[in-house]
Formats: sequence, structure tokens, C-alpha cells
Amino acid sequence: MISPLEMRVLDANARHHGASILEAMEKAGKGVADTLLKDFLASGKRVAVLVGTGNNGGDGLVAAFHLRNVCHVTLVLARESARFATHEARHQWDRVRALVPSTESSQAARVLAESDLVVDALLGIGVSGPVQEPYRTLIQEVNQCGKPILSVDVPSGLGGDLAVKPTATVTLHAAKTGMSEANSGRISVVDIGFGGEAALTGPGEFLYYPIPREDAHKGQNGRLLVVGGGPFTGAPAFVGFGAYGIGVDVVHIATPTIAHQVVAGFSPSFIVHPLAGSRFHRVDVATVGHLLQGMDACVLGPGLGDEPETLEAIRELLATLKVPVVLDADALTAVAKRPDLLASKKIVVTPHAREFEVLSGEALPADPSARVAKVSAFAKRTGATVLLKGRIDVITNGEAVRYSKNGNPGMTVGGTGDVLAGIVGGLLAKRVEPFPAARLASWASKQAGDLAFRERSYALLATDVAAKLPEVLKASLPQGR
Repeated sequence: MISPLEMRVLDANARHHGASILEAMEKAGKGVADTLLKDFLASGKRVAVLVGTGNNGGDGLVAAFHLRNVCHVTLVLARESARFATHEARHQWDRVRALVPSTESSQAARVLAESDLVVDALLGIGVSGPVQEPYRTLIQEVNQCGKPILSVDVPSGLGGDLAVKPTATVTLHAAKTGMSEANSGRISVVDIGFGGEAALTGPGEFLYYPIPREDAHKGQNGRLLVVGGGPFTGAPAFVGFGAYGIGVDVVHIATPTIAHQVVAGFSPSFIVHPLAGSRFHRVDVATVGHLLQGMDACVLGPGLGDEPETLEAIRELLATLKVPVVLDADALTAVAKRPDLLASKKIVVTPHAREFEVLSGEALPADPSARVAKVSAFAKRTGATVLLKGRIDVITNGEAVRYSKNGNPGMTVGGTGDVLAGIVGGLLAKRVEPFPAARLASWASKQAGDLAFRERSYALLATDVAAKLPEVLKASLPQGR
């Protein structure tokens, strides 16, 4: 099953990548008409098609178009035709309005009484709370009509306080979370033609982004702790820039004393905590554990190095972590010997190909399909979400797979992976779940990289990518006052 939110993400991404929503609507409406004719023996019968103003209503209009010559079809418009809300629905209305009789919602009870079958194409996915008029009255009248009912995609109102109770539902692409025979009748699925586009990340990922409340105060939009640095001083700072670029409120960085001043010098926005020595060792685990008590998420690994005692300290810290965590760079080497530490935690691992081979202990095949299968099997076995970095990022939680095909060769510069880890960590701190956080981070990072590349070409730096994240946010999210 697919959640209503995930379906909206898929729809937006497919649209971005060139899928035709009109073609998808045609397939949906044709599937509804075919189901009526085959399962409800609709030929020659009187069919009332109730349509809302959105694309669900557009599906109903397509069904009416295909039924018009074999059934006696009447359209019932929830609102006047001028209020169709999408280009696609308006297009379908223009196609069908001269071919099929229609009436306003005030006449619904009469039309329903005179009909043999009812098509419910009023409301689609994503309804919550009280159903508003005129839909509330229309749903009540449909439920009281005593005729066989076929709902389109989901029963109108499902998820709200009042829903149509259909005989059957033709759902689109995949059954939606919460649907059952009890609330949806017989469920059948229609393929609406989302092929490869369904597996690509895109701007729809931003539907998972939690928009800050207007009365929010400092820290409510995420506190992130970065544990990194020592032998490599830039890495934890790049992580911090990525996290701030995606809108986290506060970034703390715990780093060995040798790196403390350098990391603090990158930005006064970083709250930097010096650890005991020149490397992250087991003596620091208690200090970091104390810092974590006020954090929403953690990024562990960038710049720590692979000294044996450092790797042991990483494992010891990870064993006690309660917050969501991103494991990158040297943390991946540490976990390679203890994959059990990934279990029962909200974890995103962000390896490139060589790091994945170290992490999993298995070679990655050259064949793309076999490679994806290997990565998915690892995610399923460990419970971690994997963001495999590359020209095409592969993101999987072991159940589903997504790909990010944006980005450019300039992003091979050092530090861009740290920025990506910071974006994932920032989203986890903002309480986005691991799989959508990894997908959104991958898309946003590559989009920012593309913006930076237009200005800096192959001379772009990791900080250039981070600096473009606000532009990506501005272009992708509704803006407040």
C-alpha cells in the first residue's frame, strides 16, 4: 500500500520528470468505465457520476466520456464548472460538457434516485478532519441512495469524519494506506502509467518538509549534534553548513581539542564543544552522551579518522544512541564489524560505493539492477536506510527504492558528501522519517549543486553547494509572511 502523502509526492515527481497527468487521468477514467461495464454490467443502465473540482473529479469526467455511448450518464457537479481546480480537470470538462448532461449538486438526490449505479469521484486522497459542504451533503446522499457505488481511487472522505461507503473502489497506481474491504468494498488497482518516473526523486519530496509554525521558538525546528573532526577539520563544519542550509535551528559540533578552534572559526553559528584529546576516543563517549540529551538527531563520523580506538569509541557511542542518526565516513568503517548496531534505530547510512563495500563486506556488482538488489538487501537485513552516493544516488529502506538523477560532475569535490550528511541530519532533527529524509536530502543536495555549478563550473566547492540550499528551499516551499 502507498500512503496518500506518498502518492502526492509520486504525482509531483512524475509530473516534474515529464509524465503526462492527462494521460494518467485518461487511464484512470477508462479503468473506472471498464470496471463498471465488466463488474457492474453497466451497459444500458442509468449512471450518476458525482465529480469534485480536483483531479479525482477529472477521473470521473473521463469515465463519463467513455460510458456516454453505452449508458445513460448524468454528471452531478459538486460545484459550478468554473471552479474546476486543475488544468487537467478543466480539460476533461471541456471535452465532455457538450456530450453528457450535467446538473448542480442541489439536484443530486433526484439524480441518485433515478439512477441504477453511482460513481463517486468527489474527493481524492488526503482528506482529514470534518468534510466540508457541499461534499458533506453529497456523501450523505450517496450513502442513503441504496444503489451500487463505485468510488474512484479512494472512497470520498476516507480519512475524514464522514466517507462514502462504496460497493467497490477502483484505486490508482496502488492501494492507499487505510483502505480495506470494510471501508472501500472490493478493491481493484488500475495502472495509470507511472513507469520509471515513479522511482525518481523530485520536488515532490518537499511535501515531507515540516513547515515551521509561526509561533515556533529556537530549537523547535531541530537541534543537531555533529560528532566529527580531529584529523580532518573541515568535515564537521561542512556537515553543519548542510544542516543550517536545510533549515535546522541549532547545530552543535563535538570535536577533538586539536580541531576545536579551526571548526569554531568556520562560523559563529556553530556551537563547538572540545573533546579531550587529538582524536575521538572512548573517554569522550560520556561527554557526547551528555550533549545528546538535548538533541533531536546526530551525525556521526565525518573527519574522525579510522584509528582503532576511534572506531571502538564510535561503536560504543552508537550502542547507546537514542536519537535518529546519520552514519557517514569513518563511522561506516566502525560499523562494518558490528552491523547489529544498526538494528532497532532510526539510521541513515550515506556511503559511496567503496564505503558500502567496506560497510557490507560485499562487492558491488557492475550490473545496475544487481547493484540495487545488493543495496536493498543490506537495508532490509540491517533495518537502516541506505543513501548510496554516486552519479545516480540510490536510496532504499529495503522495501522501496528511489533514485536521484540530478547533480553534476563538479560535485565530486571534497566535502559535498559531508554537506549531504548534514542535510539528512538536519531533516532527521526536524523529525522527518529516515527514508523520506534521505530522499529529500539527496534531491536537495543535487539541486543545490546544479545551481552552484551554473555559477562556479568545475571549480565549485562544498560550501558553494551548502550556500545554494536556501534557494532550493525558496523555490520548493510556500513562503511565510
